[in-house]
Amino acid sequence: MLLTAVLLVVLLLMPVPYAVNSPGPTLDTLGEHDGTALITIDGAETYESTGELRLTTVSSTGGPGYPSSVLGVLAGWVAGDRVVLPVESVFAPDTTQEQLDEQNTAQMVSSQENATVAALEELGYEVPVTLTVHDAVEGTGAVGVVEPEDVLVSFDGTDLTSYGQLIDLLDGTEPGTTVTLGVLRGGEPLDLDVVTGARADGEGSQLGVFIDPTFDPPVDVDIQIDRIGGSSAGTMFALGIIDKLTPEDEANGEVIAGTGTMDLNGAVGPIGGIRQKMAGALRDGATWFLAPADNCGEVVGHVPDGLTVVRVETLHEAREAVEAIGAGEAADLPTCTAADAG
Repeated sequence: MLLTAVLLVVLLLMPVPYAVNSPGPTLDTLGEHDGTALITIDGAETYESTGELRLTTVSSTGGPGYPSSVLGVLAGWVAGDRVVLPVESVFAPDTTQEQLDEQNTAQMVSSQENATVAALEELGYEVPVTLTVHDAVEGTGAVGVVEPEDVLVSFDGTDLTSYGQLIDLLDGTEPGTTVTLGVLRGGEPLDLDVVTGARADGEGSQLGVFIDPTFDPPVDVDIQIDRIGGSSAGTMFALGIIDKLTPEDEANGEVIAGTGTMDLNGAVGPIGGIRQKMAGALRDGATWFLAPADNCGEVVGHVPDGLTVVRVETLHEAREAVEAIGAGEAADLPTCTAADAG
């Protein structure tokens, strides 16, 4: 009997080829973690808040360095707030723990930069940027015209002062239009004629170049967060920056959680594990949850009792949602519906 018991314990703890995603920790972007403020700002006056804006995470086992056990998989199948998946559907084969950590760290750093730029521009700040071409996209009108290390300085005679401005100009340009790009090549000014291409979303044009932007924010924003990677906290970081830089008490005592990537133009993007994130938000006291519109199909029918979901597509919408919640005027905020679930 003793031998059988030992064998059973060993079996339950054996690693298995499954990944288990469960609700991870949530952190208030307006507060501290381990005694350190998540967001600190220099160069502008900051303000206190009585509410919370909590980023949400997913805890995963099954990846390199963190194998899932039989016991963990069985618990994942039983628990309603966890999901069990074949490990190859979550983690690329042969990925090492070091590679995964590097990837998650790089995504987090990029997410923080995007959140800072988007938040400052939402507040009306101009964020100077150097738009350096990394390469041209094969099959586009930029090939053979634009070269790596070219610096974009104007678009059809309009001086480029921000990344968002370039996106807005392309949004208003029909695909197939010949535009004149002013660039600096080796420090010398040069005008280049480029035929724009169609975007995948069918709206506006694309230049057909990979751009490596370098920003010089007028306000110094520092985000400190350890042991959490990925890009899904971008929206909540941006909202935290906005809250700290505005005298209004936007959240006004409410605990608001959320998720979503943030691009440089203020668009909220979809993420993974939203059901686990909603469960973690409720567990940690949130009554409101900001969800990317593109995740609504996974939200409908899975919202925990006691949590109200608000559907957002842009940082501006997310900011307005937080203000409405704090003011007690959230009844008409958009949510995820059956139509979103297809």
